[in-house]
Amino acid sequence: MKSNDTLAAVDLGSNSFRLEVARVAGDQLYPLDSLKETVRLAAGLQDDKILDGAAQERALACLRRFGERLRGLPAEAVRCVGTSTLRIARNADAFLAQAEAALGHPIEIVAGREEARLIYLGVAHSLPASPDRRLVVDIGGGSTEFIVGHGLKPHERESLHLGCVHFSRRFFEHGMVNRAALKAAELSARAEVERIAHAFGRGNWQQAVGSSGTARALRDILEQSGWSAGGITRDGLDRLRGALLAAGDVERLELPGLSRDRRPVIAGGFAIMAGLFAELGIEQMDVADTAMREGILYDLLGRFHAHDMREATVAEFARRYHVDAGQAGRVKRSVLTLLAATGCGDENDARILGWAARLHEIGLSVSHSGYHRHSAYILENADMPGFSRTEQAQLALLARTQRGSLLKVPALAAGEVDERERRSIWLLRQAVILCRSRADPRLAEFAAESTPKGFRLMLPSGWLDARPLTQRALDDEIQHWQALGIKYALD
Repeated sequence: MKSNDTLAAVDLGSNSFRLEVARVAGDQLYPLDSLKETVRLAAGLQDDKILDGAAQERALACLRRFGERLRGLPAEAVRCVGTSTLRIARNADAFLAQAEAALGHPIEIVAGREEARLIYLGVAHSLPASPDRRLVVDIGGGSTEFIVGHGLKPHERESLHLGCVHFSRRFFEHGMVNRAALKAAELSARAEVERIAHAFGRGNWQQAVGSSGTARALRDILEQSGWSAGGITRDGLDRLRGALLAAGDVERLELPGLSRDRRPVIAGGFAIMAGLFAELGIEQMDVADTAMREGILYDLLGRFHAHDMREATVAEFARRYHVDAGQAGRVKRSVLTLLAATGCGDENDARILGWAARLHEIGLSVSHSGYHRHSAYILENADMPGFSRTEQAQLALLARTQRGSLLKVPALAAGEVDERERRSIWLLRQAVILCRSRADPRLAEFAAESTPKGFRLMLPSGWLDARPLTQRALDDEIQHWQALGIKYALD
């Protein structure tokens, strides 16, 4: 990956969209620019999980403005991440096509635990070194992430469907606050948090840290009101509860530190924080000024310095599932050699194909029969730190299609796989066939072509004569592709 002196992170949160631009100096990042817009994407998520038009338009208008600021930055220097609401929305794919066009960069949707990892990475870099284990809590618009870690390493990660926008709409309609609604909201938060209390409760950490808008807003209110000498405290939350009940309506809540854009969601955010304080045994919480966007930047910086978390994850999965390293290496070398021979693809294609080759046999640890399906299931559903949901889906598709009938793969049969993905599928299948004997195919001279209409593989004269099993497999391969209406010539 090329080195850049400027990196940018875009965090598409359920409440706010944020853009952070930083200058790189060695292993350090120095902020250059920061933009924030309160989009409230989660407020547009209807009961049927469809993101409404008004929320989409607010988001697209914001992304057009962000796109102007990002103009001129190379694609590899920018990472855009979508979170809870975009994980849930049934029409997320259609919206993302418009969003990427508005922003000018691809958008990754990350799983909750990956979001938690990025949050911890951002927070940990802003805190002083400490021997203590830390609990980091990030209450967002659509979800709340919990992490217990030490230093820069997270040990436990979880994401719950608790968000200040969602809770404010559910329990405090039109901003109205009463004792019954507040009690119901806090109890609902406690019930959710109870499920993870064994791993995130008081005995598992020595310091609690909050991040993002809700935690900062609560800290500002408590400190500026004189209800806390530092951070968020249980006593301070009790006083804020009294103020909310006395006001009865968030629009009548006049407190120092409460901004206009935070007011509509403060009741929901408070209820979640009060619930987790009670359930996890928290008495006092410090608040970090960094969050996921800084974590995205540091993760991106790691990729440029060859400390890509995805590489570590692939290595760990290969170890955990007892992958035959020799065979994985042979298939990887073969697929990358074939890719180079076609003259197609780019660095990202090579990276995805390399990872797929290293992990294509992880399903063997489950069962030899249909191991490609087991491999695909693991890659699509496992917690894979560093990987976006899109990347995991790409790896799963390659694993699923490495062998067998292509007509049994709905996306291929329906013609929903684009030319680039189809080429990657073909390349991995040929590499698997050529390495079937679990020995290096020793192809000194060969050629490969990939076009929108099909593929062509040219092998040395007489090479297949001594390999009748490979000849049979390649003949079958021609039939598989022809069944999809795609030409495959073998010379």
